[in-house]
Amino acid sequence: MKVRIGIGPGRSALPPDELGALADDLVELGFDSIWLSEVLTGGGLDPLVGLAFVAAHNPTLKLGTTMLLPGRNPVRLAKSLASLDALSAGRLLVTFVPGLVDPPERDAIGLEPKARSRAIDEVLPLVRRLLSGEEVSHSGTTASFSGVRIAPATVQQPLEFWLGGMVESSLKRCGRLGDGWLPSLCTPEEALAGKKVIDEAAEGAGRTISPEHFGVSIAYAATTPEGGVAAGLRRRSGGRDTSALVPVGATALRGCLEAFIDVGFSKFVVRPVAVRSSWRADLERVAAAVGDLQS
Repeated sequence: MKVRIGIGPGRSALPPDELGALADDLVELGFDSIWLSEVLTGGGLDPLVGLAFVAAHNPTLKLGTTMLLPGRNPVRLAKSLASLDALSAGRLLVTFVPGLVDPPERDAIGLEPKARSRAIDEVLPLVRRLLSGEEVSHSGTTASFSGVRIAPATVQQPLEFWLGGMVESSLKRCGRLGDGWLPSLCTPEEALAGKKVIDEAAEGAGRTISPEHFGVSIAYAATTPEGGVAAGLRRRSGGRDTSALVPVGATALRGCLEAFIDVGFSKFVVRPVAVRSSWRADLERVAAAVGDLQS
């Protein structure tokens, strides 16, 4: 397996004028990619806009996003993804997520959580068809259009779409429709069990997902989370004890990655759980602890 490690600011409100410096630091320290998350009501940048800036600023860093699929028009989405992949010479990495269910994000997305699964089932195949260069007509719940063809073409043929989520329906959808899986806030044992469900669903749909296409988004803390940060992690993990889910310190992060590698996961996005006073110092510690895992 080829181990790759990317870095994402997560929910940290990275000042826009620091994005270019962060991208340069990631390249210098040997990280594979930068990841921008989409939270409409959060303090972070719109991921596609932010990644377009990074693409122009740095010519080599891969550009990853965990972005919303529910609530998006499939034609607009396909056009945006094709444009960014073309402008970045094929460096775009996409993971689609259903979005958070707590307010105010719940309402901002525009679809109730129960309706988001249906939206993903409808929109994802449409986006694939549009990006293939096919002329597409569709009449459905999310959009209706006729005779649409998207240009420019993506450099990556095809542009792959990974999915997130840990519930059984999300796992089976990943097997049926996804190219890879990027869960979060899970243990290696839970990830392995989820991978089995995905592989079985893929086989049932007459397809396979590459064993190289299983990764984990890992919330990482330099010090033990406290206060609102700790409460937020507990809420997003369904009230679970996060001590087994969030490694604290660079040594614990390495052990966490090794445990996931041992069960067949090889692509990682490391996200700090609090705003950093010095991104560079943190990145140097992380790179020193885990950089040699990349092969």
